Amino acid sequence: MIAEILLCASLTVVDGDTVKCDGQNLRLLGEGVPFVSGIDTPEIGSHAKCIKERKLALIAKGRLKELLAEKGLRVVMSGAVDKTPSHRPLVNIYRTNGEEIGKKLLTEGFARSWNPGRPNDWCG
Repeated sequence: MIAEILLCASLTVVDGDTVKCDGQNLRLLGEGVPFVSGIDTPEIGSHAKCIKERKLALIAKGRLKELLAEKGLRVVMSGAVDKTPSHRPLVNIYRTNGEEIGKKLLTEGFARSWNPGRPNDWCG
């Protein structure tokens, strides 16, 4: 898989770990390895398993929105797509200081590590 930079005229937030680049959904990888590791944020709306998860999802979405408001972001495609029916491309988004946004969400507590077969419980 060869990484490539994606140019986005419009970059908007869908939820804490999904963005839209010119209308296409992209999944944040957080510098993880496709299908091995990455980041996970709470589910939003009807996908949430409890009210606590829904509230945490809105907070994570808000923080990602703040981060995406910065100028000079670089969206890098990993070359892989997720295993959902929509096959979202897995991407890393870098700030001008080189910091990856998914990793920032992780270190700030808005996201958790994702590992296959071990879903995060946001309700407990």
